[in-house]
Amino acid sequence: MDKLSSLRAFVKVVESGSFAEAGRQLRLSRSAISKYIGELEQSLGAQLIVRTTRHASPTETGQLYFERAVSILAELDAADQAVSQSQAAPRGLLRVNAPMSFGTMRLGPVVADFMARYPELQLQIVLSDDLLDPVQDGFDVTLRIAELESSSLVARRIMPVERVICAAPAYLARHGTPGSPEELRRHTALTYGFLLTGNQWKLTGSDGDHWIQPAWSLCVNNAEVLRDVAIKGQGVALIPRFIAADALESGALTAILADYAAPPLALYAIYPPTRHLSVKVRLFIDFLVERFGRERDVTSPWAATERQIASNL
Repeated sequence: MDKLSSLRAFVKVVESGSFAEAGRQLRLSRSAISKYIGELEQSLGAQLIVRTTRHASPTETGQLYFERAVSILAELDAADQAVSQSQAAPRGLLRVNAPMSFGTMRLGPVVADFMARYPELQLQIVLSDDLLDPVQDGFDVTLRIAELESSSLVARRIMPVERVICAAPAYLARHGTPGSPEELRRHTALTYGFLLTGNQWKLTGSDGDHWIQPAWSLCVNNAEVLRDVAIKGQGVALIPRFIAADALESGALTAILADYAAPPLALYAIYPPTRHLSVKVRLFIDFLVERFGRERDVTSPWAATERQIASNL
């Protein structure tokens, strides 16, 4: 038995005093209304409606049941309306995890605009370069700059993240400027060792792919640290261009091996797969695409996609 439909049919019969009129208002046949009422009475083991040729009226038990049914349906309609309104004006807590550097350098300057657009949302941002579990740690959205594998989580690609090989002019003056990827083997590397490739660097040029395992003196999970150490002349770093941009512009760092490119990473918004994506999650991801999605780099044509990613991210 469809209890909800039976309740709606019963209330309409009592309100209109007619099976036919109830059917007209609900766009159902008289026989369908009669079936709903019969099933409801059978499930309750009580007569609810007194039927005559021209009129239908509630029994004493039916009147008591009618009053409760009206209250129940009103509460259900109010719940539906509340959900509908929340879809239009999202409320509640949105928990976001993002990398430290991207959070401070790129997300921080624009997050106030998102807050102003959706003032009834509470936004909790946790910046961390640790590989936190998006599901177990309770995040609605996790932002990652990474190369991603396949799994049960879903990711939307927001923007490409180009990487640049660079070193301080003082370091290059002491050790020379490498002219090919192979020459990096005799240089000291400053590495970000938490990618799928580990401490290996893959560089691609007109002569094909080169896999380099440079000798490293520093391995850290934050590219701003790599940039700062490189500026002090301690080695060669492979870091996202947006992190090195100011230092490259000022001359504190020099880009090298310009004819070779590392595989670009990408910024992904990761979220658990759900049948109906939460409106607050969708709006936040759409906001990121609006602000960052037009960014391009020459090594990786951008396209917004959704795909499965690593379960251990």
